[in-house]
Amino acid sequence: MIVTSSSSSFELKYPFVEGLWDSRVNPLVSKPARVGYSTRKDVHVSDHELRKTVISNHPMPMPGHLQGPYKGEKQLKGSSHKLEYVRTLLIDNYDSYTYNIYQELSVVNGLPPVVVQNDEWTWEDVCHYLYEEKAFDNIVISPGPGSPACPTDIDIVTGKCVLEERILSVLQYVYSHSFLSWGLRRVCKNHMKFLLDTGICIRLLLECWDIPILGVCLGHQALGYVHGAQIIHASEPVHGRLSEVQHNGCRLFHNIPSGRNSGFKVVRYHSLVVDAESLPKELIPIAWTSSSDAISLLETQKTNTLTDAYENQIGHRRTSESVLELKNGSFYPSIQSDKSRRVLMGIMHSSRPHYGLQFHPESVATYHGRQLFENFRKITEDYWLRLRPYPACMQVPCASQLIREIPRRRHLVRSADDQLCRVDSQISQLMHNAYQNFGMSSVVNLSNPSIGAKFLKLNWKKFDHLASQVGGARNIFFNLFGHSRAENTFWLDSSSTEKKRARFSFMGGKGGSLWKQLIYRLSDQSDSTLKGGGYLSIEDAHGFTRSTLLEEGFFNFLNKELLSFRYDEKDYEGLPFDFHGGYIGYIGYNLKVECGVSSNRHKSRTPDACFFFADNLLVIDHHNDDVYIMSLHEEFTTPSPWLEETKGKLLSLKASTTKLEEQTFQAATLSPFKAGFHAEKSRDQYMEDVKKCLKYIKDGESYELCLTTQIRKSIGQKDPLGLYLHLRQRNPAPYAAWLNFSKENLSICCSSPERFLRLDRNGTLEAKPIKGTIARGETVEEDKQRKLQLQYSEKDQAENLMIVDLLRNDLGRVSEPGSVHVPNLMEVESYATVHTMVSTIRGKKRADISPVDCVRAAFPGGSMTGAPKLRSMELLDSIESCSRGIYSGSIGFFSYNRTFDLNIVIRTVVVHEGEASIGAGGAIVALSNPEDEYEEMILKTRAPSNAVMEFV
Repeated sequence: MIVTSSSSSFELKYPFVEGLWDSRVNPLVSKPARVGYSTRKDVHVSDHELRKTVISNHPMPMPGHLQGPYKGEKQLKGSSHKLEYVRTLLIDNYDSYTYNIYQELSVVNGLPPVVVQNDEWTWEDVCHYLYEEKAFDNIVISPGPGSPACPTDIDIVTGKCVLEERILSVLQYVYSHSFLSWGLRRVCKNHMKFLLDTGICIRLLLECWDIPILGVCLGHQALGYVHGAQIIHASEPVHGRLSEVQHNGCRLFHNIPSGRNSGFKVVRYHSLVVDAESLPKELIPIAWTSSSDAISLLETQKTNTLTDAYENQIGHRRTSESVLELKNGSFYPSIQSDKSRRVLMGIMHSSRPHYGLQFHPESVATYHGRQLFENFRKITEDYWLRLRPYPACMQVPCASQLIREIPRRRHLVRSADDQLCRVDSQISQLMHNAYQNFGMSSVVNLSNPSIGAKFLKLNWKKFDHLASQVGGARNIFFNLFGHSRAENTFWLDSSSTEKKRARFSFMGGKGGSLWKQLIYRLSDQSDSTLKGGGYLSIEDAHGFTRSTLLEEGFFNFLNKELLSFRYDEKDYEGLPFDFHGGYIGYIGYNLKVECGVSSNRHKSRTPDACFFFADNLLVIDHHNDDVYIMSLHEEFTTPSPWLEETKGKLLSLKASTTKLEEQTFQAATLSPFKAGFHAEKSRDQYMEDVKKCLKYIKDGESYELCLTTQIRKSIGQKDPLGLYLHLRQRNPAPYAAWLNFSKENLSICCSSPERFLRLDRNGTLEAKPIKGTIARGETVEEDKQRKLQLQYSEKDQAENLMIVDLLRNDLGRVSEPGSVHVPNLMEVESYATVHTMVSTIRGKKRADISPVDCVRAAFPGGSMTGAPKLRSMELLDSIESCSRGIYSGSIGFFSYNRTFDLNIVIRTVVVHEGEASIGAGGAIVALSNPEDEYEEMILKTRAPSNAVMEFV
């Protein structure tokens, strides 16, 4: 193997095994079976078996029906040969869009794919399931960060020692038989050593010439790379932007228009490309960008124009272009137009059913994306039908058998082993859905009582049209819960209720017998005796405190707590909201280590999670002006007198003429530094960090990096509640919040406009990410112009689209196949000081997934990380100089009846130990300008920092 590299390209040249078997050496020898895995049980194999492994007249059997794990052979229906199920192995390269592919394939194939991360199976495992169990009909290799030339990006070899011993045994056999020429023996040795340095993605493309494979983005580049093409930097990084594509009419693009103004527009996320000039003869280009120009997402084309253009192209192609039928059954009409300014968007192998797409067919903004997956399914069906009358894909999986057979890493559980971060679970993603598809009981029964279960009863009262009569939410909170500096109180405050963005506010304080306070801190990662988890302090209603080590982490604890509650749904019939009591508080950004990130570089100054269990609360319906009071108690215990006591306070407040007066002030628009804040990083340092992000993006390490920093100011003993009341008046927001944890000397004054994730009682998940912000204008006309400027900004569209696709992926991990959708894409919403670009993503939660699992699958919110999420968070940890703490985390509730609603902690003042801190930042994309990014960061701090200055 010879690898040459330069600053802008990598080139791999190696002797490909398929081409080694020359008839001049042995005219009776056909293409070999895969080298080095035909025997699974023993490393030491017989001469006969070794010879059969290296040179075989009979290649290993193609994937057929499974003996045992599959049942119910399906007959062909008519002449169309359409099969009911196609089984896909989906290789995840730690990307944030893999589960968008998963959702598409679940619908197209009629069966969810099995998702395996690229370091989860050894090559021995892969071969076992592909060729012995014959468990899959095709393979899809996902996008991912980095380059196929970097082994840690595309693969990490597991079981390398076993593989090395196996290959050495084969080499010993090769060198001991003189019928093989010296040159051929040397070539075999070099090839096998090359295999030791590669992982499953590269080896799948190298050796599985008899299985249909589709590579997307990084998978596409890997297909080019393994056959000798160069991977180089594109002329410019393109992330979250659209291009029109011209293709050659091969089967992968069947029934899809081609060329300019045809309507075939695709989303691209890449900064590296396969160099078209370096393509070997066995790889054929099948798609290009129609031009070098990107297209605005909001551009539209008339339907008749699209149809006419498509029909004209197809008709012209059929009459004027020569068509070559290839060995894999595809057709290649040559593209004659100039490619000098265009980028290669697709390739195929001339003799194998292997295809690559540089763009992302799974993106919400790609046109004809599902048709591409349907075409790949048809290619798979036809491929197997040509080989045998009853292919593997005519079988239906039996879930119980595959549960025993297929080891899976459950993507919602983080291992304590940070070296490889592996958790072997007996339940595969396929099996979760197979139970659903074939009417079997749920893998995880969320309804059966467990040890320590608590049966909760809910009592409540409603007061019609009372809120305005007692002075509104501000007056209610201040008079009922604002005494003693509002210690240990909460207020989820929909202070901005315009346009139905939010409807309900929830407030309360230290409550009844079920009340408790949770304070959680992650363990010190320098402590070698601990592999993860952290310390939880629990204070009960009587003031007794106990501490415990949570080795499995906070999310697992919270999950068990919520699953232990039993309740009667009739208790809350008629209530128009979903929080009826339960846990309310915040999750800090550093809890990302319980969601897949290997470590935190910076330790938070504040606890990593703080929650109250709220058994008494007051709810305000801002639309109907109603007030509800609610109280939880355990069955067979005496209900709390809190309901009657609070009823009396509300009625007396109604009778009182004393109302808390709203303050009036002239809103300041000063820089936070003129308001007395100091920054963690100077202007020059922040701009230098932006440049680092741009370098990572150029090198393909990330598509988008959400860079942040902190500003701080000492406020001494100033009343934090007064500060919050001032902030909510100055900058009202639909997901605002007040939290006070007195033992920690911690108060949170949040004016967030952004929802992270919500789960309602119907099982609907909803995320509303914000990406794209601009200051409001001083006049009506200027304000309209600024709103349009944001709406048509290509940079902001790219930012938003990347996060929309990321959230679709996160919801796709826990939602029913085919249920994830985007009802609103890139709507501009206006707030007191800024316009923002907001999208809405929804999905239907799977029955076997718990509410906490949903949060863990998506936390931290993608709008605060970038994409791909895991790699982006690792890069940001290396760039940012301090912990984000509460900023970038989430505030909200987990109701006892398994609903939740969480915000994104932005536009927030955290008051801790007499210091006010504000976090802010922005998404860095390829189109970012360092100076503009710095100004955007400052803009986002102005409302909270000026509120602090005005109050102090």
